[in-house]
Amino acid sequence: MAISKTYSAKDIEVLEGLAPVRKRPGMYIGGTDETAYHHLANEILDNSIDEAVAGYAKEIVIKLVNKNTIIISDDGRGIPIDKHPKKKKTALEVVMTTLHSGGKFNDSVYKSSAGLHGVGLSVVNALSSKLNIQVTKSSKIYSQDYSKGKILNKLKTKGKNKIKNGTQITFSPDPEIFGKDVNFKPEKIYELAKNKAYLQKGIKISWECNKDLLNRKSSVPSKETLLFSKGLEDFLKNEINQNNVLHEKVSFQSGNLEDKKGKIEFALQFNKEKIKYNKAFCNTVYNMNGGTHDAGFRSGIAKSIRKYAKNKNNKIVSKATQDDIFDQAAYIISVYISNPEFEGQTKHKLSSNFVQKYCDSFASSAFDEWLNRNSKAAKNILNVLEEKIREKNIYDLNQNVERQSAFRKIRLPGKLSDCTSDKTEGTELFIVEGDSAGGSAKQARDRTTQAILPLRGKILNVKSSNAAKILANSEINNLLQALGCGRGKNYSKKDLRYEKIIIMTDADVDGDHISTLLLTFFISEMPQLILDGHLYLAVPPLYKLNISGKSTYAIDESEKNKLLKDNKKAKIEISRFKGLGEMMPAQLKETTMNIETRKLIKVVLPVQKPKMKKTNKLVSDLMGKNAELRLKFISENANKSLSLDI
Repeated sequence: MAISKTYSAKDIEVLEGLAPVRKRPGMYIGGTDETAYHHLANEILDNSIDEAVAGYAKEIVIKLVNKNTIIISDDGRGIPIDKHPKKKKTALEVVMTTLHSGGKFNDSVYKSSAGLHGVGLSVVNALSSKLNIQVTKSSKIYSQDYSKGKILNKLKTKGKNKIKNGTQITFSPDPEIFGKDVNFKPEKIYELAKNKAYLQKGIKISWECNKDLLNRKSSVPSKETLLFSKGLEDFLKNEINQNNVLHEKVSFQSGNLEDKKGKIEFALQFNKEKIKYNKAFCNTVYNMNGGTHDAGFRSGIAKSIRKYAKNKNNKIVSKATQDDIFDQAAYIISVYISNPEFEGQTKHKLSSNFVQKYCDSFASSAFDEWLNRNSKAAKNILNVLEEKIREKNIYDLNQNVERQSAFRKIRLPGKLSDCTSDKTEGTELFIVEGDSAGGSAKQARDRTTQAILPLRGKILNVKSSNAAKILANSEINNLLQALGCGRGKNYSKKDLRYEKIIIMTDADVDGDHISTLLLTFFISEMPQLILDGHLYLAVPPLYKLNISGKSTYAIDESEKNKLLKDNKKAKIEISRFKGLGEMMPAQLKETTMNIETRKLIKVVLPVQKPKMKKTNKLVSDLMGKNAELRLKFISENANKSLSLDI
């Protein structure tokens, strides 16, 4: 195509009416994808919600007719149908075909409106292949049809309605704009309707969906009345697993912002474990990116928590950051203000600056009162926050561990006798019980590739301890520092310092218990280390047999008996090792540490998730705090010869 070299007035294109919307839909609804497609329904629903918020509508009806058509109606006042004084056409036609038109630019009609820029209904009209609007005035129905923003017929009357006043809009988004593959998703429309019902307690939203749109696995009902008497309290309780909450009763607060700048309400619940759940709304519009109301709320709650902690002499929580606090909290905040400012027409983020300080002030004051009224819940909140902050602080310290090697520096535990090799490949860490065994092992080892870490006594049972106790335990810290690879979600296979980790304990009941505690630690805190094939159990002998002047070793009673049976006529002297510390270094090397003559058992975990889940449950039952589960297992398996494949 030839490009003109001249540039004159005739090259200036003027898009009038709704033409700019069809030309650049992304400027008005953020794009032409599935999210934008559903945003059209949100715009129409917001108009009905505005009528409800203003106190004029009691019921809203949403019907998903098919995958491309939806009906939204309310029993509010109905869009005006009289002649507009300036435009010389009906107010309905003005609203349907003119950008930046509507009753939401001043406070006389709507005090707090979701539809701000006056583009909602007109934009939906512009981007719909078909749209029918019915307005009821004094029970008389007025109807008009549109297509792609253009009027198809004059406003006509259409009989009587059961309701006195109201508005009903039926529309189908235009496939020329959105493509033929983009459709309404029942799950998204239902969630939208449910959220609005939660936010407007006492307002009924009737939901109806064509059954053909719902598959068997769908949790969306074909019909439901959405009506929540407790609003945000019901919202939060239904969204959050109540088994993990620190206080059963939701902290729900509502009131007016200072200087009569609007209204605010929030629901807040603290959790035993880390949780990521927060939602912010302005005038019932979900602001997925938060905004000034969310920032003010978080600041106010954090101030309140820190002040309460200081009064209770809890120095750790009194210095908590917002992240420390909200890692354990789920909340929903909703504000209603006049003339809100958003970043973009999609309203994903509130930007009204004045809101932040008012939300901060209200949240801080309201939560101060709640904490003082609910001392038991407040105590639980402080305890959990303190525990999690201690955990984080200890983890941060562990992250700064330094090691001296050719590649990096790590501060190693004092009792570790490290190997001299700078490589991971071919190296081994022997975890032994006590200094006595450690002394023999140090003499028996190959210093180039074998490291020795003696542990003092029995390590902590991680299944019956919280994370703070685990990380505060010196023996576990020594082990973590020696391994260098972190734990839990922070495990890093590339930072593991040894190829093989070998648990080497005495061949007796106490030794078995220590091995069990160590296995519990690795299964719980470093399962990937096991899955990658790095964990082993040494098999030291329990007996030494001198058969006709030749030394032989037996790892257990059955092996000893077999040797006795096979050498009935020989002169045999039997001695039993009470522990690894009793063995001479040469004996320990020959039987347990020499890669040519020793025996190792590789610890394995199932790769399949169902089997892994079963393994974790078994470990939790046997090693956890619940003694009843342990007793049940013992009772059921006491008479069995059981082999645990873990």
